Amino acid sequence: MELLQNFSQIVIETPVDKIIGQIRDLITSGQLKPGDKLPSERKLCERLGVGRTHLRDALRKLEFYGILKTLPQSGTVVAGMGLPALEGLITDMLKLQGNDFKSLVETRVILETNIAQLAAENRSDEDLFEIENALNAHQRRLQEDGYAVEEDLLFHLKIAEASKNSVLNSLMLIITPDIMQYFKKHDVCGSGRAELAVEQHQVILQHISDKNPDKAGESIREHLSDISEYVKTLKNGTMLDGNGSLTTT
Repeated sequence: MELLQNFSQIVIETPVDKIIGQIRDLITSGQLKPGDKLPSERKLCERLGVGRTHLRDALRKLEFYGILKTLPQSGTVVAGMGLPALEGLITDMLKLQGNDFKSLVETRVILETNIAQLAAENRSDEDLFEIENALNAHQRRLQEDGYAVEEDLLFHLKIAEASKNSVLNSLMLIITPDIMQYFKKHDVCGSGRAELAVEQHQVILQHISDKNPDKAGESIREHLSDISEYVKTLKNGTMLDGNGSLTTT
């Protein structure tokens, strides 16, 4: 048994993880600095030997975390954060995939309840406009192809921005994208859940618009109740697949 403990689990990196890792290394070495512009997608794909889908997934994830940003007529650039913060954030992001998913969801419920309450108290008219635009984009995407994980995420991130709490907003940026990608991978939001989510989003928006913190927090908890129930079925990092067999999460 002691010998077995000396072995570590082998983590197989995806192309997306490898792309993110390379960007981290370039930032660490100083070859990429805040404000530097990345090469075009075509050139990056040729250099990395990957398809555009993998590259765009990596860049999109890095944008979600605020590590990269796209500027009009300028392309994709490294965000103007300090290098230690950028490096640490990317390192945490790569490790997040192996974290306990149940704990991530529980953390999300706590965060979003408080975020919704603060958004109802602090939101501006411009914030309402941004949240409503995100809701409309979510609805349009669902009508187009029936799945809108990224648009769903954007709605929640706009509420976080409206809270005017930079720490809570940053925490949302760190944990939520990986939760949403997990949902997409395992079709957690299938079976009509996406349509119900839009209706619940409308209720949340209304309470934020009415500046009713209690109702806003309550509606978020209701919105996330199915997810909370879902994670209770996960044990020791495993979940049941459609055939009732255990699969590693």
